[in-house]
Amino acid sequence: MKEISAGGVVVRRDQSGNLEILLIEDRYRKWTLPKGKQEPGETIEMTAIREVLEETGIQAKIIKKLDTIHYQYRHNDYGHIDKEVVYYLMETAGGQEVPQIEEINQVAWLSAQEAWKRLLKRGYANNHRIIRHAFQELEISMEEEDFT
Repeated sequence: MKEISAGGVVVRRDQSGNLEILLIEDRYRKWTLPKGKQEPGETIEMTAIREVLEETGIQAKIIKKLDTIHYQYRHNDYGHIDKEVVYYLMETAGGQEVPQIEEINQVAWLSAQEAWKRLLKRGYANNHRIIRHAFQELEISMEEEDFT
């Protein structure tokens, strides 16, 4: 069985003009990027926008596609699942941070360095490539030690 999801690296500028990245802490207490399953009739772009809003309360618009990741997992009811997740670079277009209680513990706007550190410490390894790609697109230069 194949499952398609979409989400994004959502960015904004704080009051001082510093770039911030939106992360969520999921029900497994892992820091990750907002994403979710595509619904019938949706384009993949529509899925990314809807899922960011549902999981975080933040309205976002797509800047550009970043990358697609693939992985497999085992579902208790459906067995082996081939998962494809399309990620976009997105910017905030409004809304207020409200975690989707059923799936999300918390929502946080973090500096690029803090977002990277949380993803390394308590995140999913398959997000590393996505966030690096976003940093390249955003021209965020980080010291090499921040990527280890």
